[in-house]
Amino acid sequence: MNGQVDALLRALIEVEVSDTPSGNAQSVTAWIDTAFNGQFVFPRQVIDQLGLEQLAATEAILADGSKVTLETFLCYVTWFGSATAAQVVANDGRVPLLGTELLAGRTLLIDYANHRLSLD
Repeated sequence: MNGQVDALLRALIEVEVSDTPSGNAQSVTAWIDTAFNGQFVFPRQVIDQLGLEQLAATEAILADGSKVTLETFLCYVTWFGSATAAQVVANDGRVPLLGTELLAGRTLLIDYANHRLSLD
C-alpha cells in the first residue's frame, strides 16, 4: 500500500471501509498515528456516512492521564486484500486516524523528503 505525506507533514493512507464484509466500500483517507495503539478513530460524521454498527463503550486513558469513556463501532476494512473487522473509536475530530494495531507485523516507511509512504 502506498500513501503520501501532505504539506502539514501528516502521513496519510487511503483505505476502503464498509459497514459489512460485503458492503459497498467507501474510501477513507486516514492519518497514521503511531501514538494510538488501537485500529481506527473516526469523526462521528464519517461513522454516520458509513452507517457503522455501534459496539460498546470502552475506557481509555488520555495522554494527560485522565480517563474517558469512548463509543466504539464496527467496520470492515480492505486490508491487504481481505475484508478485516476493525474497531472504530468515535471522536469529534476532523481527520480519521489509523493506529498501530493495524500496523503490527507490517513495515511502514515514511519518506518525508519526497512526501511518500509505503506500507508492506
